[in-house]
Amino acid sequence: MKCPYCGEIDSKVIDSRPADDGERIRRRRECLVCQKRFTTYEIVETVPLMVVKKDKSREAFNRQKLLNGMMRACEKRPVSYQMLEDAVDNIEQALLNSYEREITSIHVGELAMQELKNIDEVAYVRFASVYRQFGDINTFMDELKDLLNKRATQGRDTASEDAEK
Repeated sequence: MKCPYCGEIDSKVIDSRPADDGERIRRRRECLVCQKRFTTYEIVETVPLMVVKKDKSREAFNRQKLLNGMMRACEKRPVSYQMLEDAVDNIEQALLNSYEREITSIHVGELAMQELKNIDEVAYVRFASVYRQFGDINTFMDELKDLLNKRATQGRDTASEDAEK
């Protein structure tokens, strides 16, 4: 860090503590050349995630919008708010870990459906019916059949494991 008094770039940190808002770190430094002290603030640089929608328009990722959509799918279902918060946290973390700054709304929707499938199958089907814009009952039934087939396959796998024990 460059000293504001003599311009030297070598300094040492004497004290560090969170700033008032908790979003920054306040550091007291001492210049190694002129021994004068000065204060610096360190903040995390955040680059917003941009969502590319189907019409190619872009908007900043809005976790509240995602949470609201998932809450609508879970209405009158035994799903706690905390479970949905955790699911949105998982989705947001997966998006941030990808290091992609622009993500498609399709990818966000797929992640949301995967989380809902693990939480509540009815909520998953509700979300999928809106997200995938099921045009008729046959598309809806195909999705239900896939879900039932996966459940049956998992049931057979569990029964095989139990039989081996």
